[in-house]
Amino acid sequence: MKRYHPFLVTLHWILAVAIAAWLLMGSNVLSEMENSDPEKIGSLKVHMAVGISILVFMLMRLVVRLRSAKLTPIDTKATKMNKVSTIGHYALYAVVIMMSVSGIVTAQIAGLGDIVFFGSGTPLPETFEGIAPLVAHEVLSVILMLLVAGHVLAALYHQFALKEKMFARVWFGARK
Repeated sequence: MKRYHPFLVTLHWILAVAIAAWLLMGSNVLSEMENSDPEKIGSLKVHMAVGISILVFMLMRLVVRLRSAKLTPIDTKATKMNKVSTIGHYALYAVVIMMSVSGIVTAQIAGLGDIVFFGSGTPLPETFEGIAPLVAHEVLSVILMLLVAGHVLAALYHQFALKEKMFARVWFGARK
C-alpha cells in the first residue's frame, strides 16, 4: 500500500485542523478571558464540544489505523529516524487522548457540564486555579504544540529534502 485508507486520511486532516485551531483557541482565547466574561460560557461550550469530538475522532483513527492494511514503510536507511517517527506518531495519539481526558476531568471537577451545557444558571467559578487536571491540560497543550511542530517539520523534510512524496501517503487517491 502506498496511501493510507481514505477514512484515515479524512480523519487525519479533520484532526489536523481541529487540533491546531483548538490549541490556538485554548491558549489565545480562553486563557485570556475572565471567567466573569459572559462570552466565556459560549466559548467553553464550543471548546469542550470540539475537544470531545477530537477525542472521539482520535480514538476512531487509532482503531482504524491499527486494523487497516499497513503501508509499505518508507526506507529512510536511518533506523533512528524510523524509530523516532514511530514514537512521534504514537506520542501524538497519547498526548491528544491525555489532553482530552484532562479537559474532561477538569470540567467534572469545576462543574462545567451543568453550567456550560445545561444552563444551570450557576456562574463560572471565579478561577480555575488549583485544579490539577487543568495544569496537566495546559502542560500537555505545550507538549502537543511541540509534537505538532515536529510532525509538520518532519513531513516537510521527508517531502522536500528527501523527496519521498510523503504528502501523497496522507492524501486521497488509489491506494496501490
